[in-house]
Amino acid sequence: MKALLSKEVGGPETLVVEEIDAPTPGKGEVLIKVAACAINFPDTLIIRDMYQFKPPRPFAPGGEISGTIAALGDGVEGWKVGDRVLCGLGNGGLQEMVVAPAGKLFRVPDFVDLPEASALLMTYGTTIHGLKDRGDIKKGDTMLVLGAAGGVGLSAVELGKAYGARVVAAVSSEEKGEVARKAGADEVVVYPRAPFDKDTSKALAKAFKDAVGPDGADIVYDIVGGDYSEPALRSIAWEGRFLVIGFPAGIAKMPLNLTLLKSCDIRGVFWGAFTMREPRKNEANIAELFRLWKEGKISPLISETYPLERAHEAIAKLENRGAIGKLVVTMDS
Repeated sequence: MKALLSKEVGGPETLVVEEIDAPTPGKGEVLIKVAACAINFPDTLIIRDMYQFKPPRPFAPGGEISGTIAALGDGVEGWKVGDRVLCGLGNGGLQEMVVAPAGKLFRVPDFVDLPEASALLMTYGTTIHGLKDRGDIKKGDTMLVLGAAGGVGLSAVELGKAYGARVVAAVSSEEKGEVARKAGADEVVVYPRAPFDKDTSKALAKAFKDAVGPDGADIVYDIVGGDYSEPALRSIAWEGRFLVIGFPAGIAKMPLNLTLLKSCDIRGVFWGAFTMREPRKNEANIAELFRLWKEGKISPLISETYPLERAHEAIAKLENRGAIGKLVVTMDS
């Protein structure tokens, strides 16, 4: 079978497509014929040895797949060959066949096609956990979303609206602003490229404050980090919740006096650890996502698809913050 392999530490240009042996499922595992693998920010980190987990090389990146079960290992119950499934992996998704624990599978409903399904789990799974379990979202909240036109950002826009919030989308271009508006954003702020000097940071804080309104943002959903975080924190409401999702622009250094002045919380959102610590709660969240999808309240946006031979281009585009919605790699037959 074909696989996109990381054989040395480096960027997307170091990845190579090679033929390798197909894996065999062990006890409690299934073999999945991969239909599609969505690209996510951790894929840009894991190949550079900058992610929380460092698999031994050679390995295939790709942490989010959809496909069909091709074989069952010993002791697997409740699944059969041919079942359509969705699965989150640490890595290994960018290959034609992959082994996964049966306990990590989610059944894909008939109304969802497999490439679309691959774009759901990591982005919307992160966001439903962030907004419900960490953000205590409620109807009438105002939410500011940084990086609102990427996969996670659009999931935050859609889920925020589904839960009755007023959503302000912060993006880096007017084109991305239009995408966020189509996803339901009530207002858009276009921010400049970092790094910021003091005046630029102050101006962005004012733009955020003007957009969220005089009472501030009840929730700040920060997918970006870096110089963007402090201006967003300055727009937060009294007792607001600042949710830390990721750091493609760098890890922010936050002035903690602002948390005292606003009596606000800064809360981490680590969906991967949550899925391992509270699997039943995560299963309920994913089931809720499929319900919302069927009701037309969410619909993952796949802006581009790539064959496996060009998967490195998808990773590079995401790394360079050029992606709108999700980028998905589809496998041949």
